[in-house]
Amino acid sequence: MEIFQNTPRTHVSGLDDVPVPSVDHQSVADLIQRCPEAAETPLHDVVSLANDLGVASVWIKDERNRMGLGSFKALGAAYVIAHDAKSGRAKGRTYVTASAGNHGMSVAAGALAFGASAVVYIAESVPEVFADRLRGLGAQVVREGAIYEDSMAAALKAANDNGWDILSDTSWPGYYKRPHRLMEGYLMLMREAIAQVPEVPTHIFLQAGVGGLAGSCAALARDAWGAAPTIVVVEPELAPALVASVKAGEFVTAEGPVSNMGRLDCKEPSLIALKGLARDADAFITLTEDEGTAGADLAQAHGYPSSTSGAAGLAGLITTQQALAIGGDARVLCILSEGPA
Repeated sequence: MEIFQNTPRTHVSGLDDVPVPSVDHQSVADLIQRCPEAAETPLHDVVSLANDLGVASVWIKDERNRMGLGSFKALGAAYVIAHDAKSGRAKGRTYVTASAGNHGMSVAAGALAFGASAVVYIAESVPEVFADRLRGLGAQVVREGAIYEDSMAAALKAANDNGWDILSDTSWPGYYKRPHRLMEGYLMLMREAIAQVPEVPTHIFLQAGVGGLAGSCAALARDAWGAAPTIVVVEPELAPALVASVKAGEFVTAEGPVSNMGRLDCKEPSLIALKGLARDADAFITLTEDEGTAGADLAQAHGYPSSTSGAAGLAGLITTQQALAIGGDARVLCILSEGPA
C-alpha cells in the first residue's frame, strides 16, 4: 500500500479543454426512472464491520444487482444509448466498445433494449464467464490483446473500419461527449447514497479503473457536502493510472503486469475523471494484490460477497485505517461495485 496526499490540490497540465464531471443528477433520474428495471439499490449499515474496526459507522452502497446486470456499470453505457433512443438515433446502430466485463454488459443491454447492435472487444485476461454473459445479451464478443488497452485499440479500429459508433467508458483528446454523458449516469448511485446516509460521511473510499465511477461520485459528493468528507481514490498498485498522473502533474500511462483486480486493471486514466479527481480527491492509494484479496474476504465475512474489484473500497479502508487516522468517530461510505463473479 502507498498513499499520496493530494493537498494542496494538484494541477494536471494539458487538461484545459477537458470537461469536468457532470453533477446534473436530476436529468439522470428523470431518464433512468423510466426504465422498467430501474430500482434504488440498498445502502447497508454494517454494524458488525464498524464494531470490528472501531469506527462509528461503515455504510456500503450495494451495486451488485443494479438493474439486474450485476454492477454499477448498468447506469453508464445504457444511459447513453437511452439518450440516443430518446432522439431517435439508436435503432439500427452498432455500438462497439472495449470492456473488462461490466461496461460491455451495459452496452449490450442498452443495445438490446433499443434495437441496436453491440460488439464488445475483451482482452485475453477477461474471464470467459463475462464473455458468456455478454453473448447472452446478444453482443458479438471479440477477444483481442493481453490487456484492456489492446482491446480498446482494436475496438477503435473496428469502429473506423466499419462505421460503427465507439462507446467507451474512458475519454481521450477529442473524445469527451459520450464518456461525459456515460459518467453522468453514474451520478444516480451517489444521488441515492446522499439521500440514504443518516449523516454526512467523514470518509468516502472510491475504487478506480479509468476513474469514471470515482470521478462522478467525488464530484457529486463535493457538490452536496463540500469539503466535509475525506475522499480517497483506490487503485491497484499494478495499474496506478490516476495516482501516477496526479503525482506527475500530467497524463501518464502506467506499466505493469495484469492485476487480479481485473475491472480496475486499466493502465491509462480517463481524462475527464483525471481532471475531476485532481480537483476533488484528498488522497490516492494503491493496493497490493494481497490487500485487494483481503477486501473481498472481508466483504464475504460480513455477508456481502464481491470480487477484489468490487470490494476494493473496503480494502482501501482496512489497509489505510491507521495511516489516515480513521478513528472512533469516523463514518465511512464505501461502494460495493459488483458481485463476486
